[in-house]
Amino acid sequence: MSKLPHKVVVASRTFSRHPVLRAEMQARFESVTFNDEGLQLVGDQLVCFLAGHDGAILALEKLNSECIARLPQLKVVSKYGVGLDNIDIEALKSAGKKLAWIGGVNRRSVAELTLAFMLGALRNVLLSTRQMARGEWKNFGGTDLSGKTVGVIGCGFIGSEVLVLLRAFGCRVLVNDLVDVSAKARTWSAELATKEQIYAEADVITLHIPYSKENHHLIGETELAKMKPTAVLINTSRGGIVDEAALLRALTSGKLGGAAMDVFANEPAGDSPLLKLDNFFGTPHVGGSSQEAILNMGRAAIEGLTNALVEEGK
Repeated sequence: MSKLPHKVVVASRTFSRHPVLRAEMQARFESVTFNDEGLQLVGDQLVCFLAGHDGAILALEKLNSECIARLPQLKVVSKYGVGLDNIDIEALKSAGKKLAWIGGVNRRSVAELTLAFMLGALRNVLLSTRQMARGEWKNFGGTDLSGKTVGVIGCGFIGSEVLVLLRAFGCRVLVNDLVDVSAKARTWSAELATKEQIYAEADVITLHIPYSKENHHLIGETELAKMKPTAVLINTSRGGIVDEAALLRALTSGKLGGAAMDVFANEPAGDSPLLKLDNFFGTPHVGGSSQEAILNMGRAAIEGLTNALVEEGK
């Protein structure tokens, strides 16, 4: 296959430093600009970096309507990853630009981290590790995941993958989604439930929904108060869905047993007070970043960009 003549750019730092993805990108296009300096591109800096290119691959970089209006040459934006909340899709459409996106390419990676959070929180892994580092030898063995009631809010690509993994543990699984997921529930022996039922009955509650104005602080003071004091809350979807100040109060007051999050309202979140708690697990947005997921996401982004630019040229 001959190289495409389009000028393309990769804003994602993870993609840009991945040798396999770089090679595959360069084999596909004649002119490729990578984010070799590892810059966190925002606002004017992002516009300057993307300017003069026909296509772009973005990860978490925020492409709003103002940025889009200043990029007349840009024809296609391809998403490295699955979340689209950082891109103004309507502005992109209004400007006549295409969005290339494939959902679910990192679903197993995020689902496995979710499972790790469940097991780690229930078995007090973080607490035990910190105690041993302080020279303490105490036995807080926690509880098994097997046989517990797990509430899954959001049953799309990742939520469905969590259902697959949970089958091995014989859990009672409650699922909630805005769309009809009754077929999935039957396939994986789960029960359809309201959010209220999940809050009241689940030992573990895991969130797999996109961020939106409607979902902002979906889990706040009121919702946390409805959960069991021994319950564990997990968020590997998007920051801002959980009210972190309310979560901090619930965890420190004993109103909630534990929590784990891979995503935060403001990232990097190294100064979050949640990270100082023994009943809170935090990771730096690594859910979709296993080596396998990085390749899957990168190749999907390359394919989407290629197809869209070829179609654009017809």
